[in-house]
Amino acid sequence: MDHPTIARRALLAAPLLAAPLAAPALLAPRPARAQAPAGQPLVVRKQVFEAGEYRTRGGGVVPNARIGYQTAGTLNAAGDNAVLITHFFSANSHAFGRLSPNGPAGYWDNIVGPGKAIDTDRFFVVSSDTLVNLNLNDATTTSTGPATIDPSTGRPFGMTFPVVSMRDFIEVQKRLLDSLGVKRLALVAGPSMGALQAIEWACAYPDMIDRVMPSVVTGEFDAFLLGWMEIWEVPIRMDPNWRNGDYYGAGREPPLRGLAEALKIVTLQARDRGSLAQFGRRAPEGQDPARRIGDSFAVERFLDEAAAARAKTADANAFIYLTRANQLFLNEYPDSAAALARSKASWLVLPAPGDHIFPIAYGRDLGETLRKAGRPVTVFELEGGLGHLEGVASMNKAEGAIRTFLGTGA
Repeated sequence: MDHPTIARRALLAAPLLAAPLAAPALLAPRPARAQAPAGQPLVVRKQVFEAGEYRTRGGGVVPNARIGYQTAGTLNAAGDNAVLITHFFSANSHAFGRLSPNGPAGYWDNIVGPGKAIDTDRFFVVSSDTLVNLNLNDATTTSTGPATIDPSTGRPFGMTFPVVSMRDFIEVQKRLLDSLGVKRLALVAGPSMGALQAIEWACAYPDMIDRVMPSVVTGEFDAFLLGWMEIWEVPIRMDPNWRNGDYYGAGREPPLRGLAEALKIVTLQARDRGSLAQFGRRAPEGQDPARRIGDSFAVERFLDEAAAARAKTADANAFIYLTRANQLFLNEYPDSAAALARSKASWLVLPAPGDHIFPIAYGRDLGETLRKAGRPVTVFELEGGLGHLEGVASMNKAEGAIRTFLGTGA
């Protein structure tokens, strides 16, 4: 997949007290090694993990938690060469490889695969969907969430689905890793909301994590970021078709207009000036904004069309549950410094100077907090015109830093 295509697929990169764990089960046998013949693309298989009943950190119960996942490489006998990739707000587990020989590549395919910076000849790499995944209408996504049928009523949960946090995401991932025989993570990494999950992993399971690589990231979800999550949600809540989340019934229309407007906000915020420079002040053919107030500029048309197309594969309630999960990042600790002080890992932090979702100061602050906690940390800034999307589409810019961090050589 070429760079512009990856960037378009990544348009919406964003942020982004449990009971004892029930015994997990797999729908499929333990995965065989996924690896690519020389010169061929890596083809991976989407699988489904049944996590069973899950009690959320807030005390709610998910009776039938399930997520999709993919793997590549081979787990060693000690179970300690595993890498976990955690995904961004609008993504799913397709972080690397292709689901079919001619299909699109995953969003981090430029750094994950045989011989790449995260080398699947060396590491057993796992990437999973989150709970309440945004991509309800995408056949490559498996996720329990508000659109799932509640077995006690026979109807979709809707807004009765329990609130889930970033910590809940990783607890379900922990069950998945346990089922695969993973004992230790050589690396946990992800962009945006995936970065939040990676950090949450490092704080929750400090004795299990060797390295952490959060990209386009914050170490703290402060009042400014909390407020932005509310702004993202407003168009959905104002759409009359939303009906307080009760729109799944026969004859009811989903709030596609509100969801598209919400996604449009995220799409624009995830970009920097340079990524939209090609539109300039042009208007589409037949449009004249100087004469007719209802006419639009080319960039407006682009944002409208991109968001409307994306809304067709997404679920509005899941969007709201995801924003809340972002707001609950590291919420179980007194503050972010106390949380990060628990980590025993080495860190490679990858912020982007043009980021408007997690502005560069947040990434730099994270690096400084880790230094004060005595953790080994390198901060490598992703320069470029894509803004927040640098941490999704342009990770090859950090390839040398990643190889050094992992010791994978040139």
